[in-house]
Amino acid sequence: MTSKAQATDLLEGYRTGAISPVEATQDALDAIERYDEQVNAFVLVDAEGALAAAKESEARWHAGEPLGAGDGVPTSIKDALWTRGWPTMRGSTMIDEHGPWDEDAPCVARLKETGAVILGKTTTPEYSWKGVTDSHRYGATGNPWDPSKTSGGSSGGSATAVGLGMGAWSIGTDGGGSVRIPAAFTGTVALKPTYGLIALYPPSAFGTLSHAGPMTRTVRDTAALLDIVTGFDVRDWSAMPTPATSFLSGIDDGVAGLRIAYSSDLGFVDNQPEVEALVRAAVDVLADAGAEVTEVDPGFSDPVDAFNVLWWSGAAKVLSAYTVDDRVDPGLRRVAELGSSYSASDFLDATQVRMELGLLMGRFHQSYDVLVTPTLPITAFPIGQDVPDGWASPDWTSWTPYTYPFNLTQQPALSVPCGLTSDGLPVGMQIVGPRHADALTLRVGQAYQAATDWHSRTPTLEAR
Repeated sequence: MTSKAQATDLLEGYRTGAISPVEATQDALDAIERYDEQVNAFVLVDAEGALAAAKESEARWHAGEPLGAGDGVPTSIKDALWTRGWPTMRGSTMIDEHGPWDEDAPCVARLKETGAVILGKTTTPEYSWKGVTDSHRYGATGNPWDPSKTSGGSSGGSATAVGLGMGAWSIGTDGGGSVRIPAAFTGTVALKPTYGLIALYPPSAFGTLSHAGPMTRTVRDTAALLDIVTGFDVRDWSAMPTPATSFLSGIDDGVAGLRIAYSSDLGFVDNQPEVEALVRAAVDVLADAGAEVTEVDPGFSDPVDAFNVLWWSGAAKVLSAYTVDDRVDPGLRRVAELGSSYSASDFLDATQVRMELGLLMGRFHQSYDVLVTPTLPITAFPIGQDVPDGWASPDWTSWTPYTYPFNLTQQPALSVPCGLTSDGLPVGMQIVGPRHADALTLRVGQAYQAATDWHSRTPTLEAR
């Protein structure tokens, strides 16, 4: 079985002939058939097209002429990114599924150019607006470790797909934690890269908070996928130049001598005790590997009010194009109404907070190479609700305090699995680097995974 193999291992197997892209694709499709009824990770699966693409890939590998570094890798795409010929419904009942759907998002185009096998599209909440994955259109997505729990969101379908071997890797989006939240809840790996490193088109209504990001089982696969999906695209006015160096270069250089700041709570967060203990133990692993670890807070207060102004304003912009009725997520309706009440001055005040936070973190990283925190203060809670039982706030941002600050600052932030609680639920550690230090951020994550085996633990979901 290859369904839970790393993409980098699949590619080596293709090169040697030990593994076939057709075999790997069929195994991924078998996993979808076996598990997806329980977890609802996919909104569209094109088995026929995937197998046809896999056969073409197999022929290229046999000829010694692969298209690129992802040729034949079974891949899924979050249903928030355009895919030519397939509808992108974004979990919404308001979008016309007839299209036209005649363009690929930049990262989807890069994947196709490298020969990746696109299996289908994964679930997302309506317009990716919240930190869990459910919608009126497609229902809720369950966690690979316990389908009665949420996968997180908004890229929950992608995280669950990767976690259950429904393809080796996926591309999600992250406007406030949307690849890192589900990675932490599902025991997978995800990177929100420096803003602009992965071009986005069409632009998000949530503006420059929104990033695309790779979602995989290992840090090495994350770096390999990042190599593929980065690249300048004229359709994105803020796209960075195509990187000149592979993100795999230097990934095994370790952490000896690196200055790592560890903040257990950013100075304002309450963690579940097991989450805090597991992340602290993970930081000890980095110290044992030679890093100079200092326990220190960056020194900012919770920027949630500023983030909410920007995010709720985006929600209002999303809904402004439609006649809104009860088919729209009630939470989205609620925050869009709040967003429509903000003034331009409110928006600029929030932007000022954002700029000050960016300045603070820029100076912080003059003293520390990376910052390590929990990815989330909690573990996965029951499926189909926006917040845990008995939670004081209805807002998803109330339980994601470690993720959205770094959308405001546009820094790279990586979530890696660092343990399982006593009830068998995954916990994530977040590694935050300075802007443009994506390779360094990945290097720290790789050093942790080289010393541990949490990334190799897989859920034992029984097929029905």
